[in-house]
Amino acid sequence: MPNYSGSWNLVQQMQAVSAGNWTGITGTIGIFAIGCSTTIRNKYTFSTCANVVTTSSSAGANLASATGNSIVGIFALGCATTTRDKFTYAGCVSSSATTATVGSYGGSAAGNSTVGIFALGWAGGGNAYSTIRDKYTYSGCVVTSGTAASVGSRQGASAGNSTVGIFALGITSSSSSGTITRDKYTYSGCVVSSATSSSASTNYGSAAGNSTIGIFALGKNSSGCATTTRNKYTYSGDVNATATAASVVSYAGAAAGNSTIGIFALGTLTTRNKYTYSCCGNAAATAASASGSGGAAASNGTTGVNV
Repeated sequence: MPNYSGSWNLVQQMQAVSAGNWTGITGTIGIFAIGCSTTIRNKYTFSTCANVVTTSSSAGANLASATGNSIVGIFALGCATTTRDKFTYAGCVSSSATTATVGSYGGSAAGNSTVGIFALGWAGGGNAYSTIRDKYTYSGCVVTSGTAASVGSRQGASAGNSTVGIFALGITSSSSSGTITRDKYTYSGCVVSSATSSSASTNYGSAAGNSTIGIFALGKNSSGCATTTRNKYTYSGDVNATATAASVVSYAGAAAGNSTIGIFALGTLTTRNKYTYSCCGNAAATAASASGSGGAAASNGTTGVNV
């Protein structure tokens, strides 16, 4: 007897079972858009570390971003377009999602079970360092304005829990090599405040986490060099500390996970790392089907985040 659990109604459960796609629990898969202006996506199963090619995006994605809940992942394709795709985990169906308010790329996103907050990054043509954020409400696929960032930026990274999203701002107009600045976005009330800074300047980073911590891969440093550096952000107390480093230097990666592990695609490579939150352990994860950079990833649930 399958174990029907998670945020699914009965019709969705029966449709997924019939199609052979019902996972039984949430948080079982991550969907990785490879980037590099390709339409390739991979499905990563956390329990077995199995990686397969899955339903493609509607157009090539580059410097993309993604977030979602236990039913869908919303992928902003980047490439200076307003295009977003909705990836429904049951059946691996890709369809059109409500577009962004402005064409953009180099953004980042975080959210909870109700909304996703998209920092648009490089938006609106000449507005290279935008403060614009969109709020994507999954019910009804409604896009409205989210509270703006504290500073215009692009090539950032973000992770959060059910209450807040932590946005590492990346490159800003006053810091072309990246910044240590982070914003805290409180979903209730859409309040933006200062978050504890990163340990070093960061851009082209990536992040994943659970209900307690977010792991931020810093990407490039202030000298423009790819690094192995990661930070651990504990939401309670807003504490930032050093996290176990990546296995190789990288930037422009993507990350997604569940309540136990985060899978980091290292960018410009097929290499992925598996980060175990409980022990801050870093190990090899099954490689991507193709090398890429500027991709994005979302998973079908994180306890205390999407479930």
